[in-house]
Amino acid sequence: MSTIFSKIVEGELAADIVYRDDRVTAFRDINPAAPTHILIVPNREIPTVNDLADEDEALAGHMLLVARDLAKSEGIAESGYRLIINCNRDGNQEVFHLHLHLLGGRPLGGMVKRT
Repeated sequence: MSTIFSKIVEGELAADIVYRDDRVTAFRDINPAAPTHILIVPNREIPTVNDLADEDEALAGHMLLVARDLAKSEGIAESGYRLIINCNRDGNQEVFHLHLHLLGGRPLGGMVKRT
């Protein structure tokens, strides 16, 4: 089943794409949680982190390097930013197409609410 992110990658849905290569596509989140909120997704569907294969090691590393470069180009590298990958229900994953959130542009506070 094709995800909303696959439809963006394939050009079937419009998005504010900020980066694209043969492995990943990065676009602005439509419901941003910070002034800079970019999603970095593999161009092929991988549902969760749990579904990464050993052969995806270079892809996973590439996603981090793209995030680093986007943080620089967005002007948030020096002040700081957060990278988030949610996995499955308890991790609050909403779209089952692996994606890395790049958030920044303001102080982001604590990472997880402590109970």
